[in-house]
Amino acid sequence: MRKFRLTVLIALSALLFIGCTAPQGAKKDQTLKDAYSDKFYIGTALNANQITGRDTAGIRIVKENFNAIVAENCMKSGEIQPREGEFDFELSDQFVNFGVENDMFITGHTLIWHSQAPRWFFTDDAGNDVSREVMIERMRTHINTVVGRYKGKIKGWDVVNEAIMEDGSMRNSKFLQIVGDDFIKIAFQLAHEADPDAELYYNDYNEWYPGKRDAIVQMIRSLKADGIRIDGIGMQGHIGLDSPSLEDYEAAIVAYANEGMKVMVTELDMSILPNRRRDVGADISTNIEYQQELNPYTDGIVPQEKQDEWDARMLEFFELFLKHSDDITRVTLWGVADGDSWKNNFPVRGRTDYPLLFDRNHQPKSVVPMLIEAARMHK
Repeated sequence: MRKFRLTVLIALSALLFIGCTAPQGAKKDQTLKDAYSDKFYIGTALNANQITGRDTAGIRIVKENFNAIVAENCMKSGEIQPREGEFDFELSDQFVNFGVENDMFITGHTLIWHSQAPRWFFTDDAGNDVSREVMIERMRTHINTVVGRYKGKIKGWDVVNEAIMEDGSMRNSKFLQIVGDDFIKIAFQLAHEADPDAELYYNDYNEWYPGKRDAIVQMIRSLKADGIRIDGIGMQGHIGLDSPSLEDYEAAIVAYANEGMKVMVTELDMSILPNRRRDVGADISTNIEYQQELNPYTDGIVPQEKQDEWDARMLEFFELFLKHSDDITRVTLWGVADGDSWKNNFPVRGRTDYPLLFDRNHQPKSVVPMLIEAARMHK
């Protein structure tokens, strides 16, 4: 398999080298959004520096290569409503305006999520949990205000984010504790009422785990049985070199598509770094060695063999997306360039990771022309 991957990479590189002699305007000048224009949207997440225009190099990449955007943080509830009734739309307005001006598919992320929610959202003045009725009313106010503001501009919303665990059980969040397991149903109904024309999505990570996959399928069926609109499933796509398997990922795509869902890869990145070990003890020298093992490429130089491995796996995933392009409507990278990525601080703070398609100098990686060629060759 390893030898086969390298053969594919070499063959594609040869094709691209030949393409370099083509006249100006030939296919070698295609960008990602050009190559995938008849397949699915190619998107990216924007951070505050890009939204405000300070990251000019990043904005150049976005305009050239992507036709869909999502806000990395500025539309999460803690950012957009830090205090009850006080909404801060400064960044989110700039984000949406950028998408409208550049004719991009805009996704709102996210309405209901247990994390990065303001503390007041769940408590009264005494610090006690609010009642179910108060919690639902706060959900209603938040969703109506945010969705209503961008009605007709934001085309799809991540309505609920990360509510299901890998074993298929519900996450024991404050929404579950206070409202009950129908909080998902309520959130989707409120979002639909706020903008009847917007697409509505459920978004989660590790969505390829069989237990979580089956629970999401059951959630879809339950919502539909109750007459609640749900249009798609967002598969976050935080992957590594070792997992998930392509087979497990494909099984999830097929399962959601079989339920009539649009399938989106919503937060794609692929760490090139080693996974954490679970057997590290308290010995200082062992821990120092362990930290070095976890962060091997601090000087910005990745060994060619490792880069080839990363390229081959990213190419395999895009070939899988192309295979299912009748059901996949969008593939969104979770960041523009490596220096922007949250993976530099997760799961170990301060690591130097290389999980995106553009490097720290805002240059396309070697895999980018391969992805363009793969789209060109796909019928």
